[in-house]
Amino acid sequence: QVELAESGGGLVQAGGSLRLSCAASGPIFSRVMGWFRQAPGKEREFIAAIRWSNGITGFADSLKGRFTISRDNAKNTVYLQMNSLKPEDTAVYYCASGPSSVISYYRANEYDSWGQGTQVTVSL
Repeated sequence: QVELAESGGGLVQAGGSLRLSCAASGPIFSRVMGWFRQAPGKEREFIAAIRWSNGITGFADSLKGRFTISRDNAKNTVYLQMNSLKPEDTAVYYCASGPSSVISYYRANEYDSWGQGTQVTVSL
């Protein structure tokens, strides 16, 4: 079982940047790590994913270019760098982990471990 803990959320003005961190405990070398978000009244939305073993990434087309995902092997941590933030990026951001068999990164039900979420609020 992999345990995940997000951090780095907060309040930021539009146009600003934030970096979210997801610290993982447990065996993650063969796993896929993903970021999702959920705004009030909306479904959970895929942002990005990274395959830990080889660093291959996948992104939601609508967010590619503003958001990037990376990992730090030594710290067992995956990051989500968010730039040029907009008010519509306001949401709870979740880190997720799935087995190596994950193919469709955007499908939340392919992930079997989730963090508690961290709130990101973007003001005008």
